[in-house]
Amino acid sequence: MNNAGGFKSKRCRREFMSDESYTVAGRNMPEISMAVGLVFIIWGIAAYVISDMASWTAMIPGIMAAPIFVMGLLSTMNPEKRKTFMHISAMFGVICALSGLRLFQVLMDDDSTNLLIASHVLLLVLGGLYTYFCVQSFRWARKQREAAEA
Repeated sequence: MNNAGGFKSKRCRREFMSDESYTVAGRNMPEISMAVGLVFIIWGIAAYVISDMASWTAMIPGIMAAPIFVMGLLSTMNPEKRKTFMHISAMFGVICALSGLRLFQVLMDDDSTNLLIASHVLLLVLGGLYTYFCVQSFRWARKQREAAEA
């Protein structure tokens, strides 16, 4: 590493933004979508198993975010429809984040379990962060399009 804290060679450094597509930590939005969707799906299955399969509602985070994974996969497979798939995916990100807002109600309830609280924290934080990245991606794409037209 150099004195400024960055890597000297380009080989060791990941680009945070490139000219071809918006990236977060070197990953494009379809990859981010698949990762976020997978995290939610794994959490949903794990929560269901941890709760002794008492209720299918433990899988709600995974059910709500499965379309995020699918849209990321479809946008990788069909780059010409990427804009459509990513907008659908962003909508599900907003739904996840808004669902996480119930966290405050859950925290005030006396019989809330740690699993329920963790699920809502995950929905709020990861859903909100994903939505933020989607909005930044859309803004970046619009600026690139406007610069190309000028």
